[in-house]
Amino acid sequence: MFTGIVEELGEVTAVEHLDDAARFTLRGPLVTEGARHGDSIAVNGVCLTVVETADGAFTADVMAETLKRSSLGALVPGARVNLERPTAVGGRLGGHIVQGHVDGVGTILARTPSEHWETVEIGLPGTLARYVVEKGSITVDGVSLTVVDAGDDRFTVSLIPTTLALTTLGVKQPGDPVNLEVDVIAKYVEKLLGARAGTGETPR
Repeated sequence: MFTGIVEELGEVTAVEHLDDAARFTLRGPLVTEGARHGDSIAVNGVCLTVVETADGAFTADVMAETLKRSSLGALVPGARVNLERPTAVGGRLGGHIVQGHVDGVGTILARTPSEHWETVEIGLPGTLARYVVEKGSITVDGVSLTVVDAGDDRFTVSLIPTTLALTTLGVKQPGDPVNLEVDVIAKYVEKLLGARAGTGETPR
């Protein structure tokens, strides 16, 4: 489980394309400190399993399903990535509950700079719109953010200077893809209410 608070801005150092998967090597001295085979690290919001570590870098295998459902397939050597280790039990929940399971890929539509922050408009798949609400939480490329405005096919977020400086969202431009994970609580509530509606029970 993650919280959407990026710990380190890492870098893709190598990509090996396989028949139905890919193997990434990523540099991230902070997140690899103490990491072992089998540990999890979120890369741009995608939970990946560490295969091996060496000299401040780690490798991870990415299966075809993940490449299809996320923007990881577009990564090339030299690309910067947001990295986060799982939160420890009893640790601070600085952002919100993030699973590292991408729900869809959005697109940066526009950036509007202000004096102390920047507003970013992001397009999203229509199937996810119902989970995105004003002042609710959403994860964009692994960054926990608060929704400012929500529409049928887009939403906006405001980025503070720290987010702009320490994550990839500071350099993403219109047209760039971003991984989106909606609030998992909303999905569970929808399923539970749908199940009750099917049995005729009144939601309480």
